[in-house]
Amino acid sequence: MIIDCHGHYTTSPPQHEGWRKQQIDAKGNPGTDAPVITDDEIRESIEDTQLRMQQERGTDLTIFSPRAGGMGHHIGDESMSQAWSRNCNDLIRRVCDLFPNNFAPVCQLPQSPGAPPKNSIPELVRCVEEMGFIGCNLNPDPSGGHWTDPPLTDEWWYPMFEKLEELQVPAMIHVSQSCNPNFHFTGAHYINADTAAFMQLLQSDLFERFPKLKLIIPHGGGAVPYHWGRYRGLAIGLDKPEPAQLMEGNLYFDTCVYHQPGINLLGDVVPVDNILFASELHGAVRCKDPDTGEWFDDTKRYIDAHPNLSADDREKIFYKNALSVFSRLKLPASAA
Repeated sequence: MIIDCHGHYTTSPPQHEGWRKQQIDAKGNPGTDAPVITDDEIRESIEDTQLRMQQERGTDLTIFSPRAGGMGHHIGDESMSQAWSRNCNDLIRRVCDLFPNNFAPVCQLPQSPGAPPKNSIPELVRCVEEMGFIGCNLNPDPSGGHWTDPPLTDEWWYPMFEKLEELQVPAMIHVSQSCNPNFHFTGAHYINADTAAFMQLLQSDLFERFPKLKLIIPHGGGAVPYHWGRYRGLAIGLDKPEPAQLMEGNLYFDTCVYHQPGINLLGDVVPVDNILFASELHGAVRCKDPDTGEWFDDTKRYIDAHPNLSADDREKIFYKNALSVFSRLKLPASAA
């Protein structure tokens, strides 16, 4: 069993993004509640892209969410974000209903700069309790690269964390587009946010306050594995738990690292119990490595080739850890 914990609907039918453009152009009122998209159009958008590549690369199930770069929390106001998030989440539910053996749903939250995170709780509850979603993406910087809201460890975020604990669903800490020209969104803003979020957590007592909270930092944990000694030293100097102790049953990194040395480092440095398999398919890097002739984001082959992972380690990374983190995930009967 191989579970990819980090997939986005990057191939949605054009009507979906068209509705969003109309919403932005109209400054909030596109004229319709949702775009008209047929089931056949959804199937067409999935079968020859997401599903084909999933099958070619040997993945069984993808934990699937709206396109991260499309969340656009910095655009418009909170009401715009609420309408857009609702449409995105409804579309994800339809994908998962059409392909229940291949995709499991994770939701986008209707965040907006300056809007308290607690305002996103109703959409989280709707998605989890009414539609069977198993997690959410939580944006630590809804401003899109200007970081105008308090850090994740501030009381500002506590109502959201309380609800995540109550619902027993994890949150992936994932920013969206950058509107700051200093930060390319996938090459800088994403990795910056991953690293910043880890340091915020390291400085805090968040997991003491919320011992059942489960957070995922994507993209291999940003710069953290590469600078593991720096973070160990900072933790010791701050009289805080060292990184491995901090993570334990609360914090996880995924394997969206697109070269063999990077995956080797991740597996050698970060506790195996805290690594989740992921590829970000079909996402940030969509080309082949000219040195190997393989797709950069075919991350399964990196795990397979890791020289120091045991068979049990690989099982943990490929699916066992995901089943622990996503406690609401129900496997297809054929895989259970």
